[in-house]
Amino acid sequence: DGKIYDAYVIYPKNHTNEANFVEYFVYQIMPDILENKCGYKLCIYGRDIYPGEDTVSAIEKRIQKSRRLIILLTHHLINCKEHAYDQHIALYNALIQNDTKVILLEMEMIGTYDKLQESLRFIIKQQGTIKWKEQHTVHPQSPSSRFWKQVRYHMPLTLKSS
Repeated sequence: DGKIYDAYVIYPKNHTNEANFVEYFVYQIMPDILENKCGYKLCIYGRDIYPGEDTVSAIEKRIQKSRRLIILLTHHLINCKEHAYDQHIALYNALIQNDTKVILLEMEMIGTYDKLQESLRFIIKQQGTIKWKEQHTVHPQSPSSRFWKQVRYHMPLTLKSS
């Protein structure tokens, strides 16, 4: 299908205490489970987009070469006034061009979705979110946990035989 990545990961890129766990999750836990243990290939901004590359076109190309879109929902992502460029492009591809499936990971208790941009609310209404619960942090590396099983259910089939 011409795709290189199984999923492009969108997460809030800020430097607060909340972000420390989110970045740990994005750079350590997700690759360990989804890449090392399940055989997927993720595209993560800051790891797979290189310094010196034209960021805007690199993001667009990586999203187009991804089968899925994983968006980590946090209070920072919701309350952020200027939405990240990758989020705009990704949601445009998912909703308008309808060629990318979206997986929403609710990383903290969001409560009401009123502050979310309309496109995200639409996706939540269609398919819901996968909720990260605190008890996952005890054994976050277990690919057989309910959370990771739900994520894998929404991911494309891998060629790796399990």
